[in-house]
Amino acid sequence: MGQIEWAMWANEQALAAGLSECGGQRGAGNAGAGRGIRTRELQEVRARRAWTGVLVCLLEYPRSKRKKGSTMERCGQKYMTAVVKLFGPLTRNYYIRAILHAALAVPAGFLLSTILGTVCLGIASGIYLLAAVRGEEWRPIEEKPRERPQMGGTIKQPPSNPPPRPPADARKKQPAEVEG
Repeated sequence: MGQIEWAMWANEQALAAGLSECGGQRGAGNAGAGRGIRTRELQEVRARRAWTGVLVCLLEYPRSKRKKGSTMERCGQKYMTAVVKLFGPLTRNYYIRAILHAALAVPAGFLLSTILGTVCLGIASGIYLLAAVRGEEWRPIEEKPRERPQMGGTIKQPPSNPPPRPPADARKKQPAEVEG
């Protein structure tokens, strides 16, 4: 059985966390309003969490290339891959991603409306740490250049053996064939 590529799981988990952080701010209502948190402060916290979710989504949207087999590229991933490649080792190294996700998860734990994103980011951080320990690294999915088909260039060598023939007694002509 092959090795598990942990970074794939961490990527999906972190993307779910980012989406939860982006969209999870709406249903909070007046959460925390009766506990000494003013509405303006609550709005600022929600805005920061939404931007954190956007940052995580932008970082995690491009998938990494698998070591073996094929990798399905997400729709429009090639544009975000260029941005992630621009930051080089900061985005390629899974130790850095694990630390970043853990650091982003800590402040989110203080608001109930962002607890789902916090838990997802914490899990993604742990999985990224495991992937980093196992030596995995983010690699971009690059398109292979398409080769032009060459006319008449499909057969490289002529066959060295003659084609198979039926046995000798089957090759003898039948009496009906001789007369006709």
